[in-house]
Amino acid sequence: MDATGPQFLSPSTMPEPPGYSHVVTARPARVVWISGQVAMNADGSTAPPGDWEAQTRLAFENVGRALEAAAAGWSDVVKLTYFVVDVSALVTIRTVRDEFVDTERPPASSLVQVAALFRPDLLIEVEAVACPGV
Repeated sequence: MDATGPQFLSPSTMPEPPGYSHVVTARPARVVWISGQVAMNADGSTAPPGDWEAQTRLAFENVGRALEAAAAGWSDVVKLTYFVVDVSALVTIRTVRDEFVDTERPPASSLVQVAALFRPDLLIEVEAVACPGV
């Protein structure tokens, strides 16, 4: 690893990942963990029920707000974890994700299908780990 930042790796000995890296290495000055963010505005209102695109975008916008509060940005994100109620929305999730992450250096990623989130109208929750200053 060089001193200019994290390395994003997808070895040729592993399957080609669609929009994420298999491995991210970093020697961070600090690590920022972002709690799971959902499609909820500051006033408690949510994106429209059933609207995967709107809910995913608002969840990502909330991750962005949390990163900003920690003096970090999307380029510092090294890991994303998604909790979704239906994996059939994966294409929509990836399309929205690509509006936020560096698609040339995509973060490591995990996606888990869950029975439900903490509110029945929510479809997705997104966690992030960032390493600003590396």
